[in-house]
Formats: sequence, C-alpha cells, structure tokens
Amino acid sequence: MTLLKSDILSQLEPDLRRIAAGRHHDPHALLGVHQHGSSSLAIAQLPQAQSMQIEDLAATRWPGSDIFVVRTRRKLPKHPTLRWTDARGQSVEQSDAYSFEPEVSADNLARFAAGREQDAWRWLGAHLYRIDGIAGVQFSVWAPNAERVSVVGPFCHWDGRRFPMRSLGASGVWAVFIPGLAANEVYKFEIRHRDSGLVFLKSDPYARATELRPATASVVAPTRGHDWRDAAWLTARSQRDWLHAPLSIYEVHAGSWRRGPDGRFLTWRELAAALIPYVCKLGFTHLELLPITEHPLDDSWGYQTTGYFSPTSRHGSADDLRFFIDECHLAGLGVLLDWVPAHFPRDAHALASFDGSKLYEYEDPRRAEHQDWGTLIFNYERHEVRSFLISSACYWLDEFHFDGLRVDAVASMLYLDFSRRKDAFVPNKHGGNTNLEAIDFLRELNTVVHGRFPGVVVCAEESTDWPLVSRPTDVGGLGFSMKWNMGWMHDTLAYFKEDPLFRQHHHHKLTFAMMYAYSENFILPLSHDEIVHLKKSLLDKMPGDDWQRGANLRLLLAWMWTFPGKKLLFMGGEFGQDSEWDFRVGLPWHLIDRKSNAGISRLLEDLNHLYRDDPRLHELEFEPQGFRWIDCDDRMHSVLAFQRLRRGADAADALIVALNFTPVPRAAHRVGVPFHGEYREVLNSDSERYCGSNLGNLAVVRARSEPAMGLPYCLDLLLPPLAAIVLTPIQERH
Repeated sequence: MTLLKSDILSQLEPDLRRIAAGRHHDPHALLGVHQHGSSSLAIAQLPQAQSMQIEDLAATRWPGSDIFVVRTRRKLPKHPTLRWTDARGQSVEQSDAYSFEPEVSADNLARFAAGREQDAWRWLGAHLYRIDGIAGVQFSVWAPNAERVSVVGPFCHWDGRRFPMRSLGASGVWAVFIPGLAANEVYKFEIRHRDSGLVFLKSDPYARATELRPATASVVAPTRGHDWRDAAWLTARSQRDWLHAPLSIYEVHAGSWRRGPDGRFLTWRELAAALIPYVCKLGFTHLELLPITEHPLDDSWGYQTTGYFSPTSRHGSADDLRFFIDECHLAGLGVLLDWVPAHFPRDAHALASFDGSKLYEYEDPRRAEHQDWGTLIFNYERHEVRSFLISSACYWLDEFHFDGLRVDAVASMLYLDFSRRKDAFVPNKHGGNTNLEAIDFLRELNTVVHGRFPGVVVCAEESTDWPLVSRPTDVGGLGFSMKWNMGWMHDTLAYFKEDPLFRQHHHHKLTFAMMYAYSENFILPLSHDEIVHLKKSLLDKMPGDDWQRGANLRLLLAWMWTFPGKKLLFMGGEFGQDSEWDFRVGLPWHLIDRKSNAGISRLLEDLNHLYRDDPRLHELEFEPQGFRWIDCDDRMHSVLAFQRLRRGADAADALIVALNFTPVPRAAHRVGVPFHGEYREVLNSDSERYCGSNLGNLAVVRARSEPAMGLPYCLDLLLPPLAAIVLTPIQERH
C-alpha cells in the first residue's frame, strides 16, 4: 500500500479515475512507462485480468479498478511486454500499446482540416504498421465531439476500457497503435460523447474491408496482393480523346446479373470468367457497376452506402475486385463505378450522428434529411466531410483503377428544396434555393479527378435544367465530363409506350431532344431505374402483339444507337427481358434461347460494332456538325430521317438513317440525300437475322437526280415496319 499512497500516484489519481471511468482523452500521458525522477512508473489497464506482470515484475492493482501499477528503479525496455491471466484463467502477453506513439503527420491533419486532403484513406482507418520492428495495426478516426474513443473487437472482448485512443488536439482525430494485431481482425470504435456521456459503437468510416451483412463490423484490410497488369491500358486511357471516342456502357448490378446454382452471389473471379467475355461479345466499351461500396441492405442496390472505402464483401476481397477490373482492362473493357456522395443511410453503426453529434450530416433537420428516401445529406460546408468524399472518389480511381465515376442524385445535391415543400427548406445566404457549398464541392471534385487521373470520366445523373453541368469549371460549369440525358429518356419511353396508331400526335417527343442536344455532353440512358417499381421491363413497355413488341424494342435500340449521345443500357435489355428487374435473383437467361430474344441480342451486338467502327456515329456526338435532319416533320407517317457525319468529311459521305415508327411498311418512301450515287444498307432492324420480317433494301439503292427535303438527290426506300435502316454511300470519301 505504500506504493499506492506515494506522492506520484496521489498526483495522478484524478487522471487514473478518468482512465478507469473511460473518460480520458490522452491515455498515452498516463498509461505505459514514464520516468519519474530515478524511477520508472508503468501503468496498464487490463479489464478482467486476474493478475499482471510488466516484464518480470509483478504489478499491483489500483484499488477498485482494473488498473495495474509497477514502480521500479530498473530501466524497462522501450516497449515492455505485459503478461496477465484473464478471467478465464488463460495466460496472455502483448507489447504495451501505450509505449508506441501513433504516427500521424501534422501535414496530413492540416490538409484534412482544410478540406484539401485527397488521400485520407492512406492514414485514417486501420493500417498494418510496424514500429521499431514490432508489427501491429494503427487506428485513426475523426470524432471531434467525443470525450473518449476506443478501439474494440474480439481481441479485447469488445471492452472499450482496454484500448482507448489518444486525441490529436484540435484536429478532432484520435489514434492508437495496437501491437500484435494482424490483417482480417474485426473491430469497431466505441465513442463516448463529451456532453451527453452516451456511448456509441461505430464502424470505421475509412474501413477498407467490412463483414458480410447482416454483420456490421469493420475488418483490418490485408496488404494489397494483386499485381496490376494494365499499364498499357492506363497509358492509352490517359491519351484517349473520350469526347470524340465511342462510349457504350453496359450497366450491371453485380449481385443479380447471374447467381450461382444455389442462389449465392458470384465472386468477382467468377464474374470475370462469365461477364467480361459476354459484354465484349456484345461490343460494349464499358461496364458500369451499380454501387459496390459496402451497404447493409440488399434492397438498396448499393445506393445506401455505409462503406465509402470498402468494397462489398458479397463478392469476395478487394484483391478479387482488382483482379476483375484488371481482366476487364486486358480485354479492352473500361469500368465505371456508380458512386453516391449525395446521401447516406441512418444505420446506427455507420455515419449518422457519428460521434454523438451531427458530424457528417447537416445540423438543421430541414437540410439534413432526404425526406423521400429516409436518408441523410452530407454537410458539404464542413472541410473534413469534403476531404472524406474527395478521398473516397480518389480511392476507387487510384486503388482499383476504375475508369470513371457515375455520380448519383446530383440534382438532390444542387437544390436545397429538392423534393420539399416551399416552406420546408432553408434558403442559402442569398435567399435562393441552391446549395452553394454542394456546388463548390462538385466543382472541386471534378477539378481534382480530372487533374489527377487523365482520361477518367465523371458522369452526372442530373435530372433538371441546371446549366453547364458538363462544362469546365473555369467557364462557370460544374466540370463533369458528361450528363445523363433524362429528358431524352423520358420522352422516348413515353413515345414508345403509345400505340403506333396515335404516335403521330406525339411526334415532338422524339424531335424535341435536338433542341438542346448540344447544351451538354449527353449520355442516353436506359437505366435500372426505368425497369423497376411497376414501370415494366423495356420489352413489356412496348405495345402490340409479341412480334410488334419485339420489333418496337429493336427499333428503340436502333433509334438510341444512331442518335447523338453516348449510350447506356441496363442488363437484361440486350435480350428483351420480359419482366421487371428483380435484384434477388439472376437475369432470366433462359430467354436467350428464344429466337426473338436472341434476335434482339444480335441486333445490339451489330449496333455496338457499327457505332464503334464508324466515326460518323461517335466522333461528333457532342457537336452539331455531326447531325442533320433530313425529315423531322413527317408526323402523319411517323417517320424520321437524318444524317450522321464525321469531322471534316464531305457532306456526301453522310450516313443515312431512316426510321418507321408504325407497323405499316412504307414502299417507295422518298428520302433526300446529299450524294448522287449508290447506297448500301448496312443495318436493318427488321432483318431476319434479328427475327424481323426481312423487308428492306437488300440490293444497292441508287440516288435519283431529284431534289428532296432540301437536298439535291433522293432515294426511294422501302421502310420496313417498326424498324430502322442505316445506309452508307458506296463511294465513301475516306
């Protein structure tokens, strides 16, 4: 008892009580070995320990606590070993965690606090580390309103008293190095709020691996084991002129493209073996993965993200995902990631009220909540939140070699009154309805990504008429590479749902898109959102009997692939899935054996190859010189005709596209053309190859010297029913 009543321990008693109560912000100042004059004082807190030694010295328990003390005149090792017997009578030994100073640089902390950190995942979270030759894991987390933060897991029986972290001052970051821990260790953070005293158990926002749902703990990620083989792809990507190159995207939900025989998810390696050759055969240039960031609820399809740095564990490890992307690149296939910086779920284990305060979300509930979705909105005004999100974007592009991001729900970020009543939002400082800090964030995001990853694209899912979404930030734009053309999608699908008898009254729905086609760099999307929630599959939206429905879908795809704009099609649309998408099961692959469905798939394959191989269809998609109407006014017959051109080419070199949106064949239908010569039909969606009626212009068609539709010559064409034909002049001027 003499030791315990010494002057030194009397002075330390208030701190010892705070340590014992789990309320100390700087455990390193007390725990571990510290010199006091000629003596060494070693203090350790070991909940549930029956007895303890530091090196070979027996420790004394501080009365009424789990704190053990040794005072000696011996010089103890820099990193002494603790030995104890736990409550089960088992012997345990470990290097003293509080003899290690957590290594976090002041520069990192400063950049993070200023909102300028792009690589926060490299030091926040859990990292395998070695200090003075001793292996372990260093943990760091941002929790500025915490009184105490601890790392917990099976290694400490989930007891927050064992490994409290050190506060790194005004940065709000806490850190600790725990020796002896290794990869795949399961952990969470136990956080005590400084005002309420409430204690929360939270997953790591920067975790790079997570348990499989419904478990929610973070996992210490192993060192990357995949050796990349895509250097040639990355070099070519950095030099690629994506503005004038073909971009045809196959949108995929990895969990339901195909399932195993027992209904399980396929691994990334299984998907690499099956999905990549399938998509390459269809001729797509890119895959787009619905969010594969960790998410606890399958029903969210990944859009309610909890792991902004963690690939979902549903399909294997991070290295398995790297392997999949590497295989895509080796096959000439790019990969885009659907990324969700607009909102996050309320799950108690994740970001919501992370340290007991509104940390990642806005404080004001009128700004903090997406009322329709039941999710929370990121506080883009907070520098550390910006560092978090920009680091997340850079993480996926850097660590996994993704070729671009599709940014979800941009409209909800731009407008403070998005899906709100006029009296239920807080105006900005100018009294307007725009989210000024979200606008700044998006501009910064695009500036960082385009500057750091040349050739990578960032695509906005933005559904309003916000100007200059895909224009550079230095001219006032948001800086996105491209924007989804939601207007084209809604108008086109609304038109195709109409009975052909009445389509003449809706002709403007097809032609209106050209009124704004060059205001942005547009992607034409037929996405997952259009085939769920009782909206029906693409095939099932089409009117008529079975043959007409198939012909209408082939016509829709031909219209989309010949109209200016990059292309995006959700899985299943390529073979005419006849039911809504169900994320719980794989696609109905048995349909591909039906002649009519196989015909749709062959048409898409041919459309993709025509689009990729013919510069007239992709080189000037974002420029008005690449498109000219031939006839946009024939609403009576529901026929459209136009030219597609490439850069610097003679007008006579134009590709001619004519579309008949009725089931009535149009014989000798006159179409004006610029070239006096022969034309060859290079694609006909009514071909028997695609299970059509095989009407069309099978032989060479010669233009007549008769002006039509403002052009000097004309063709008399047979326009098949519910079909598109594409013709090229035989004497092309290359």
